[in-house]
Amino acid sequence: MRIMLLGAPGAGKGTQASFIRDHYGIPQISTGDMLRAAVQAGSALGMAARKVMESGGLVSDDIILGLVQARIVEADCQRGFLFDGFPRTLPQADALKQAQIYLDVVIDIQVPDEDIIERLSGRRIHQPSGRVYHVRHSPPRVSDRDDITGESLVQRDDDREAIIRNRLDVYHAQTRPLVAYYEAWSRSGETGAPRLIQVDGTQSVDAVRQQLQQVLG
Repeated sequence: MRIMLLGAPGAGKGTQASFIRDHYGIPQISTGDMLRAAVQAGSALGMAARKVMESGGLVSDDIILGLVQARIVEADCQRGFLFDGFPRTLPQADALKQAQIYLDVVIDIQVPDEDIIERLSGRRIHQPSGRVYHVRHSPPRVSDRDDITGESLVQRDDDREAIIRNRLDVYHAQTRPLVAYYEAWSRSGETGAPRLIQVDGTQSVDAVRQQLQQVLG
């Protein structure tokens, strides 16, 4: 099964990706992991990507697509794969389609922006251990103190409201249009058209997981 996950930052894609990967025995493919592996292996695409990254530029869609094409023919992808963070834009989705790399299912995990802001901005971290709290949903026994050590908790920069809103703006401008893209393709009946499944991400983690299990089969 070839699956792609869509959803805003903080929608719960990472948690559900782990479930899908383990349940279906398919690899989770991220462009970041592919880039690092290609650079480390010293492949032609890896060297091209390395030059771009060292100059501070963005790796082109052509290089990313080449990495994807090389990755999905590896043995562990015979039963399928899960795309994590790719395609991220309409040009990338078009390039994937033109290369005839088809998906079976596109899953859109839907969570309103204000819910995401509340989820992420409320997180507090105990840095030495990595323990995570939430000021509303799982608060520490003593405000801003780790339950085990009593040490201070911190709010990561990425969890500050201004940063979250900026990330959501980028998502809505660049990635959210993919939902309409895949919805239109799904309805078209064309060759390679995927199913688009939309899931309410405001449910509990277990409820979302059960819904995915039902629709994926």
